[in-house]
Amino acid sequence: MMNPQSLFDELLQRLSVLPILDAHTHLVGNRLGARGLHDILLYHMAVSELYSAGCPSGSRLTQYPGWPSREEAHGRILEALPYLSFVRGTSISWGIRTLLRDLYEWDKPITVENWESLDGLIRERADDGVWHREILRRAGVQRCGSEIARRENGEGDDVLFYALEWAFFTRCQWGEFDTALYELERCWGCGPESPVPIGSGVRPTPARSIRTVDDVHAAIAWYVEQLPVERARSIATHFSTDIAYRLVDEADMSGALSRRGEAGPEERDVYACYINEAFLEALEARHGDRILFQFSFGAEPLPFETASRLDQRSIAHLAGIIGRHPGLRFQCFLSNAQANQSLCTLCRELPNLSLAGFWWHNFFPSIIEGVFAERLDMLPLNRQAGFFSDAYCAEWVYGKVHIARRCMAKVLAEKVLLGQYGVEDAISIVGELLNESTRTLIRL
Repeated sequence: MMNPQSLFDELLQRLSVLPILDAHTHLVGNRLGARGLHDILLYHMAVSELYSAGCPSGSRLTQYPGWPSREEAHGRILEALPYLSFVRGTSISWGIRTLLRDLYEWDKPITVENWESLDGLIRERADDGVWHREILRRAGVQRCGSEIARRENGEGDDVLFYALEWAFFTRCQWGEFDTALYELERCWGCGPESPVPIGSGVRPTPARSIRTVDDVHAAIAWYVEQLPVERARSIATHFSTDIAYRLVDEADMSGALSRRGEAGPEERDVYACYINEAFLEALEARHGDRILFQFSFGAEPLPFETASRLDQRSIAHLAGIIGRHPGLRFQCFLSNAQANQSLCTLCRELPNLSLAGFWWHNFFPSIIEGVFAERLDMLPLNRQAGFFSDAYCAEWVYGKVHIARRCMAKVLAEKVLLGQYGVEDAISIVGELLNESTRTLIRL
């Protein structure tokens, strides 16, 4: 009988040398790493925990293409310091402690007296692209996917590949009912740029307005024409569980457009369903399977961030959408652990659907382990991309790899002890998930 701890240690060591492709991040091409302590300590998942603990601010710091000023960053750090002790048991705090220890040789609690010293250590290397690449190398990550709008002048092309995040036709915003129309309007006549963030507040007035169904089709034709398919390997968007997905005809869409000023949930669904289906038809006709359609699922907006929430009805609707477009390739970033089995069953019957990694509310060790084990049991290797960090700096890529790798080693140890795999089989399977499956699905 193998010793469980020795087996875990062996698997972890073997996993630590496997190359990884990180399927989805938000790294910026000319500034891959943290600009200061705030980028590590106030990563949005950490902000949610601090806000829950009583910290006054629950919003993200200034987002790209802007950057937090030193005053903003330092003010938010000082605001957070009294609440750090309350979140020290979370896995996100584990990630912070790990990456600070391994990358900056910092193994002390962060306090009012010492935080500026740590901030200075990180700021000293904020413009050091060699250091940021070294962080990725230490994590075992060969390349990362990021938003094409964050490419800048291509400074990070050696370690990044790109996805288009631009319009989110089927993502709801808190308190809005015409989001799909607004998303299409703001892109019409423009080139690809960053998406509207969650909880964006007052919306800038777009240059063009959609008043008729013909306008909808003209705007979609423009949007599809602008897709940078020669450089972007995928499109990343979101399917909201609040929308009742169905086929909408032109008459229904025209009527809903006339009621935009009084729009409610019914009109919201009409706008989103009509635009999404028209977009997918145009995408399939023009680009077929040249580009991977990635979508997040199971995280719905609250005033600052999101909650994990998913209606079983939405899973059935999703099957219909994917089934209607066999010429497109779909990949899901799932944020609701309870839906993982259902999504696995969809993948088993819809060969143009794959699942990727552990997203947002699923990125906690107990959930990673369950999701990973379930997918190993249910899915072929070529229907899974093994890992993505959703990180905004190289340091958090490292921190999340550290967590995920240990969860994977634990699951593999259990399966080896069960007799499902031998050690060599286990390493081979995970090696494929972390690299070759991702590479093939994204077509790098």
